[in-house]
Amino acid sequence: MKYFGTDGIRGRVNSKHINGDMFFKFGLAAGKYFTNLKKKKQTAIIAKDTRLSGYTLEPALVSGLTSAGMHVFTMGPMPTNALAMLTKSMNANLGIMITASHNQFYDNGLKLFGPDGLKLSSKIENKIEKLIDEDIKKHLTANTLLGRVKRLESGTDNYIRIIKKRINKKVNLKNLKIVIDCANGASYKAAPQLFRSLKAKIILIGDKPNGFNINKNCGSTYPQILQKKVKQYKADLGISFDGDADRIIMCDEKGTIIDGDQIIAAIALQWKKKKILKGGVVGTLMSNYGLEKFFKQKKIKFIRANVGDKYVKELMQKYKFNLGGEQSGHIILGKYATTGDGLLVALETVKALNGKMKASIFFNVFKKTPQILENIKCKKENILNDPKVKKVIRLSKEKIKGQGRILVRKSGTEPLIRVMGESDNINLLKIVLKKITQKLL
Repeated sequence: MKYFGTDGIRGRVNSKHINGDMFFKFGLAAGKYFTNLKKKKQTAIIAKDTRLSGYTLEPALVSGLTSAGMHVFTMGPMPTNALAMLTKSMNANLGIMITASHNQFYDNGLKLFGPDGLKLSSKIENKIEKLIDEDIKKHLTANTLLGRVKRLESGTDNYIRIIKKRINKKVNLKNLKIVIDCANGASYKAAPQLFRSLKAKIILIGDKPNGFNINKNCGSTYPQILQKKVKQYKADLGISFDGDADRIIMCDEKGTIIDGDQIIAAIALQWKKKKILKGGVVGTLMSNYGLEKFFKQKKIKFIRANVGDKYVKELMQKYKFNLGGEQSGHIILGKYATTGDGLLVALETVKALNGKMKASIFFNVFKKTPQILENIKCKKENILNDPKVKKVIRLSKEKIKGQGRILVRKSGTEPLIRVMGESDNINLLKIVLKKITQKLL
């Protein structure tokens, strides 16, 4: 696809696609597509994370939407799933999150949600892409039909109310001391508000965004500070979100990192015991092989989707499963939400702890197969099509067959090639991965 990747549109600010001119076109095209559906109410909701560029791009997006005849509500900084939930609860046609998720401040982008609170399908994204490249004049509405814009300040309160109602509004976390890292991102208001309302004792880090420090040495992609703070304050556990709070990575009371696979395993086990797990679990090509073996042992069906929570959700819908997610911490609790939500997942897990069990025991449910992940910045754009690269990948897979697995793919969110390998034979794994990475450089 020309503009959309595995998780919306993303790139460097003031680059080819991420600038005011293009955001006007994105807004106009998305607005045109949804107004063409002929619903009575033509409404879009916009939220964003804390990047400074969001305040440049949002007005352009609003201008495009209103020029297509859509009314727009702007919500300000708010988690991605808050936007998804409110899109559905407010009966809006469209929800747009301005974010580049876990990327640094110099990137930005868009995540689009339909009236059902689900991320748009590839089919709809394709239709919007075609509209983007058409003549602007074809999509401008009559000057008497321009959309209106209104700022809503109640978005975070409404989101928290929905979360508490869905999980259990009687939950009391007074027995827990939690370190929370908001990644200087979209959760900096919602996360402390949620956990304080549930009486938890919280220590905050990454809660002072300045427009440039989102995901910088903090959050789910940099949990080292979280680990130190948990041990320093003798907390029961640590929780870290990414820039738009749709990811979660945790650490136990010992400071040991708990990734998405471990969180999914713990929730699946709890849900199976309570008989609320439907069908099975959807993971991705990156899910640890140890997780797959664990589910087989526990007689829980497990299916792998392509990388990207959108693809996880598609398979969850296809097979009617209500739990799925990624090792990176994108976890979809289908019982409560339509997309990944770090705050929701945090609440679902900590309510099971609450002084009853140590986090190091609760999350330690399967043995991980040793995994190595390399992120390679390549000079050639289509290097994975190079016959020499294809050959070394094929030979490496043959060499490790029966002892592990290798996955080489282009990132859908960053200009990187991701090389992942798993095996209990670490020496062999390092040898074959080194051959691949050397050929990519």
